[in-house]
Amino acid sequence: MKKKVIIFSAPSGAGKSTIVGHLLKKFPFLEFSVSATSRKPRGEEIDGKHYYFFSTDQFESKIRNGEFVEYEEVYAGSYYGTLKSEVERIWDKGNIIIFDIDVKGGVNLKRLYGANAMAIFIQPPSIEELRNRLVGRGTDSAEAIERRVAKAAEELTYADKFDKIIVNDKLELALKEAEDIVEAFYED
Repeated sequence: MKKKVIIFSAPSGAGKSTIVGHLLKKFPFLEFSVSATSRKPRGEEIDGKHYYFFSTDQFESKIRNGEFVEYEEVYAGSYYGTLKSEVERIWDKGNIIIFDIDVKGGVNLKRLYGANAMAIFIQPPSIEELRNRLVGRGTDSAEAIERRVAKAAEELTYADKFDKIIVNDKLELALKEAEDIVEAFYED
């Protein structure tokens, strides 16, 4: 079996985690790659399930030791990355890895895995709708939301570097489009 990966990237609040969660329930051959981060847990996040949480020093030590497939310093002192051990764990089970990752990480993973990767960009219908979704979450401060919205404008410029773009305006349609893409990639 080919060692395949499916990459979902989007600005924060575009709906990628909702879509990925749906796909994981629908397709038993998919397994979520838990990312590592140096940020603190938000809301109900659990270490090892939502992220592997490390201090900045621990994360930087893992970088020096070559333990990441990819990583990015998203904000000053705030790292995100994919551990090599996580990728191997999933492939050893014969599953396809599904990533829920920031856009720069998504581009890096696509470059790394090439034809064995399907990179999908989830685009919000508008920046204003994105802001409304972030506010509705109730997990971030007003300042953090504005920082995410500003970052989203830059992230949207990466959309054309992905294999597919799904505009998440109506969730049911976005879910169906994602299902179709996954099925076609699995059968390829």
